[in-house]
Amino acid sequence: MEYDSLQRKFFEEIKNRFGIIGNSEPINSAVRILAQSAPTDLTVLITGETGTGKEVFANAIHGLSKRKNYPFVSVNCGAIPETLLESELFGNEKGAFTGAVEQRIGFFETANKGTIFLDEIGEMPIGTQVKLLRVLESGEFSRLGSSAVHKVDVRVVAATNRDLEIFVEQGKFRRDLFYRLKSVYIKLPELRTHSQDIPLLVDYFGKKITKKLGLDYLGATNDALNILQNMPWTGNVRELKNLIETIITLEKGSLITPEILRRYIPPALPAYNVRAIPVAESLVQIPKDELSSNELLLIFKSLLDIKSEIHEIKKSIYNLEFVIDKINDSIDNLQIQTAEEVKTQDEVLQDIESIKLSELEKKMIILALNRSNGNRRQAADSLGISTRTLYRKLSEYDIEI
Repeated sequence: MEYDSLQRKFFEEIKNRFGIIGNSEPINSAVRILAQSAPTDLTVLITGETGTGKEVFANAIHGLSKRKNYPFVSVNCGAIPETLLESELFGNEKGAFTGAVEQRIGFFETANKGTIFLDEIGEMPIGTQVKLLRVLESGEFSRLGSSAVHKVDVRVVAATNRDLEIFVEQGKFRRDLFYRLKSVYIKLPELRTHSQDIPLLVDYFGKKITKKLGLDYLGATNDALNILQNMPWTGNVRELKNLIETIITLEKGSLITPEILRRYIPPALPAYNVRAIPVAESLVQIPKDELSSNELLLIFKSLLDIKSEIHEIKKSIYNLEFVIDKINDSIDNLQIQTAEEVKTQDEVLQDIESIKLSELEKKMIILALNRSNGNRRQAADSLGISTRTLYRKLSEYDIEI
């Protein structure tokens, strides 16, 4: 029991020191692996969507390691052109390529005895992956344009928002490098899966920005927090951080309320994810080699036409139901007269039930055309249908006006 208490205290100290916010199980699990692996020299692979805090964890790994007094070098592999990435990582000799006017050391030499963080590792070209594998296994590399072998002592922490296992199967990432990087694996959760941590994050980012701006932090109302907890957060913690900083800066530190929130967040989107349906799962089976852009366009147009027709049918049914309700109301208000003068209410109802919807619809169309003096657009508008549908009904019922 005492050990668990000390462990929890240790984890809280790590989170406070490196700005890791959250008490949910997914966050605590990631911190637990971080604390266990940081003192070692094992290579670490951190995965998670954009904005989940991969670089924060990489910094924490370095800060808790025996290399903390040596350089921490962060490299975004996706931001450097493929043709320059190898030179940036391993350096180059003078004249190695056009523009190489002098010898240049790379990031690995800069990070010697420290930690190098390779963000977006999935974007690294296969050729560069070979050199990286060599460094991981032996600490050896050669600068671009030289055959001389150099040695470095660097710990590698890599991160990606890609599924590297799929990349391996597709031949885009070396299998041996993938397993070498995955000595320790940390999966950072999406913010939407631990929304219970959002109040803590809002409080943390709010206090941080108000302190920077010299303002008093007034917090957020429960209703505002409830809205934030139900947002999709596709940009994860980074998106939340930017939103809170923007609101507090522009609103001069005001209490965050739902009214203020709505000025800065976009309208709610449908609560589902749209995905492409594979041909094998689709209702209409079309051989892949028979699909062309024109055919796909026709299919899409047909689906839109069907959707439009269904919508218009629903509107017509609604209008018919409205008319029938009006008739029923009139029947309810009829004064029952003698059998010789007028039919009984039951007889009237029987007559109404015997009328076909198509006949009623035809009469409605004729009535609308008469009222509009034959103006078909006005008639269509009064019926709540499109002009195109009205023309089709005129032909269907053989109406001539």
